[in-house]
Amino acid sequence: MAESPQQRRALLIVNPASRNGQQAINAALDRLQSGGIVLAESVCDRSADIANCILAHRNMVDCVIVGGGDGTLNAACPGLLATGLPFGVLPLGTANDFARSIGLPLDVGAAAEAICSGKTRKIDIGEVNGHPFFNVASVGLAADLAQHLTTDSKRRFGRLSYAISASRLLMQARPFHATLLIGEQKTMVRTMQITVGNGRFYGGGNIVATDAQIDDGHLDLYSLEFSQVWRMALMIRTFKKGGHGAVDEVRTARGASFEVITRRPRPVNADGELVTQTPARFTQRRQALSVYVPVMPLLTAPL
Repeated sequence: MAESPQQRRALLIVNPASRNGQQAINAALDRLQSGGIVLAESVCDRSADIANCILAHRNMVDCVIVGGGDGTLNAACPGLLATGLPFGVLPLGTANDFARSIGLPLDVGAAAEAICSGKTRKIDIGEVNGHPFFNVASVGLAADLAQHLTTDSKRRFGRLSYAISASRLLMQARPFHATLLIGEQKTMVRTMQITVGNGRFYGGGNIVATDAQIDDGHLDLYSLEFSQVWRMALMIRTFKKGGHGAVDEVRTARGASFEVITRRPRPVNADGELVTQTPARFTQRRQALSVYVPVMPLLTAPL
């Protein structure tokens, strides 16, 4: 669906800590303004302020433009859901997995062009214990990784920071016991990680499932039930292609909701941010938001 090319008022929210930062955002401003978009700019120093900023502007703008990465988008999501405003993305983060999932170019100038086009796509939103997420939410290694990654390391090393931190964590990783509730079925597992995906991409270009999409109406779960860490380390290329479901030690499921219960509370990571802890219930809001997408979206993720 495309909007008419008439002038639009947009709230522009930029994360000043994004890896690509202000230099990249400047390249997109002229294109947005020449495309008929009037910008009300807001720089939020704290992620916690982003949703409230959107709420405060709900009657003053026609749309929201978020400049940042997946964490910034996650912080904006409650405000977007509350207002129902369409939104655009200027991918300034480290992984930019949401941008990949909607076929958005990672060049901010090309992303601005997509916003100017006015074409929108309805997308699903995942929720874990009421906290919304775009890409994935995880218990286990990914949550541990979120605790270890720092803004400084992401700015210095980009996507390589994920690999560096993950390698360190794998050396000391230990499986944990969990109960999975999948529909009417209860399953006890010993796992390294349980991940529930709403979108297609996560972790800097890994694929949740080979046919996963951000508007397909279901969640995809996988559980890494490896007894030996080195076996999991050999699967990096498999995760990039989304083929991990064919591996014996990986349990997969697809559905509208899941629940994960652990013996003691464990942190839950959603879009790279720690948002809650187990027991965790994962659900989905169908076609909850409208996002600006390219007229001709990229068919594969830019690496």
